[in-house]
Amino acid sequence: MPNPQHRKAVGLLLLTALGWSLGGVLMKSVDWPPFAVGGGRGLVAAIFLIAVRGRTLRFTWTPLQLGTALAFAGCTILFAAATKLTTAANAILLQYTAPVWVALLGAWLLGERARRADWWTIAVTFVGMGVFFYDGLKFNNLTGILLAIASGMSFAVMIVLLRKQGAGSTIEAVILGNILGFLIGLPSICAAPWPDQHSLVALLLLGVFQLGIPYLLYARAIRHVTALEAVLIPVIEPILNPIWVLLVIGEKPSRLALLGGAIVLGAVTWRAIAAIRQAAR
Repeated sequence: MPNPQHRKAVGLLLLTALGWSLGGVLMKSVDWPPFAVGGGRGLVAAIFLIAVRGRTLRFTWTPLQLGTALAFAGCTILFAAATKLTTAANAILLQYTAPVWVALLGAWLLGERARRADWWTIAVTFVGMGVFFYDGLKFNNLTGILLAIASGMSFAVMIVLLRKQGAGSTIEAVILGNILGFLIGLPSICAAPWPDQHSLVALLLLGVFQLGIPYLLYARAIRHVTALEAVLIPVIEPILNPIWVLLVIGEKPSRLALLGGAIVLGAVTWRAIAAIRQAAR
């Protein structure tokens, strides 16, 4: 019989990626430095999640919950720093080395060993993303590249720790991570001018629709998929990101970008279908 919970979880992961992908076009609409934007959207997301979950929240302050929050904050802050020090293409491509780290950590911490199909999906995805971001790749700043890789490692640790919590306090860890990200970005926020109305609306949309709602969906989905599925299926996010920028701002991707995007979408679609069939068996 098919596994409806697993199938639903795959759909939630795709919706999560759709929400995450709004980051590029919305961040371009906020007239603030990267750390200020990261801290501001973290505050909005934390307030939104607290308002939605209300009395159901359980802050246990366990090492697992705090470690997840720290990994979440590290992922967002390191990515912002990497984007500032190297190209955006370098930053997002190297952040999505996360599936490799998830495959290794998942086997160690969760007992979820990567299959041959998983490694093939990772390889094809890397090729597709390399083609997609080929025009923007520049190996001109070692510090930025290392920070982007560290962001990918933090992303992987966050996913594995969220998966390890299962039905536990996943949203609470995300809330704590957003608050920590806000505190890290607070000095930059204080130094920046008050945002205009357009920037303020974009900042609110970032906190609610790019972080808040997607992580509500992600927390539900990760209970019914493996850690590797939880990072491989949303890998369409960096491909969707420039599509939104194209539709809203008019920045057109190159032919190589379209080819790379097709490769990534094909790999992720194949992996999602294979995961659903495997769960059904």
